[in-house]
This record gives sequence, C-alpha cells and structure tokens, in this order.
Amino acid sequence: MAIKKSDIYRSLWDSCDQLRGGMDASLYKDYILTLLFVKYVSDRVGKPDALIEVPQGCSFEDLKKLRGTKDIGEGIDTAIAGIAEANDLKNVIDRAYFNDSEKFGRGAKMVKTLTALINIFSREELNFSRNRADGDDILGDAYEYLMRNFATESGKSKGQFYTPAEVSRVVAAVAGVSRATSPKQTVYDPTCGL
Repeated sequence: MAIKKSDIYRSLWDSCDQLRGGMDASLYKDYILTLLFVKYVSDRVGKPDALIEVPQGCSFEDLKKLRGTKDIGEGIDTAIAGIAEANDLKNVIDRAYFNDSEKFGRGAKMVKTLTALINIFSREELNFSRNRADGDDILGDAYEYLMRNFATESGKSKGQFYTPAEVSRVVAAVAGVSRATSPKQTVYDPTCGL
C-alpha cells in the first residue's frame, strides 16, 4: 500500500504546530526534515533499496525510547550524529540541534515538545517500511511542501531555496543518472550554490 502524501503533509503541519513560538518558521524545515529523514531511513533498513546505514542505537525506534526523558534533546542529536558519521553525511543531516533550550525551551517544555514531535512521526500512516510507492521522492515532496507554505509567507519565492523538481529532472537526464552503475557515482557542478 502506497503512503498517502496527504498523511505526510498533515503530519508535517502538525509538526510545525509543535514548533510554533520557539523559533522562526523558516527554521521548522531543518528540524522536521531531519526527523522525517531518520524515520524514513530507519523504516527502510534491511530493504533492497536502503542506501543509508543506520548504526545500532541511532534508529527512530531508539528515538522513541527517549520520549519523556530529560536527555531527549541530547539523545536525538547523538543518534543523528551517528547516522551522519556512518554515511559520510556530517554537516548535512546533523545541522539541526535538538538540544537547544532557546528553540525548544528548558526542562519539561523541551521534553514535551520533542516527545510530541517523535509521537507525530510514530503514526502508523508514516510507516515507510511497507508503504513506499515506486518513484516517489518522499523527502523532496516534504521539502517542497514546507517551502510552499513558509517561503511565500516570508515574501520570497520557493525557487530561491531549492532547485524546482522540473529542473532537477532535466539535469538528471543530461547527467545520465539512468546509466549510473553505482550509488557512489557523483556529478561535479562548479556553479551550484552551497
């Protein structure tokens, strides 16, 4: 059964509701997409198309064990750092700092907010282990959804924040992504932004 994008979008919006008040809306995507990534790669462990290694103690199930504990923020950061280290993704997926009292509050407030976020991504309709639809770019669609809802509110175009899907498909076709023989193959683009 394919996962419904409406379920993903509803969960993303519920996640945004949990973050309101503690940080600027432009930062929501960093935290929400990081948790969605951890959930997705954890659910795909052991599947033939799983390209990301999830080390022991770093899965979404391990994050669920942190719910309600005083060191939840530190535990989330440690798990994400473990995935980043194991997959050469340092400074890519570990840029959102969950143990930040300025963004999540101190003590019980932080525990409550982060527990609520983990609970949202624990919903059965977000079970990616069996609900993956062929050809879907779940993380890309989630990013576009967040950009559509928050970039326009800040008076900017979503195209200022990411490459539109149509352009990405053309670049992938020109680069010959369909002929790639290994997921480790890369393309150097000296004109891309950082």
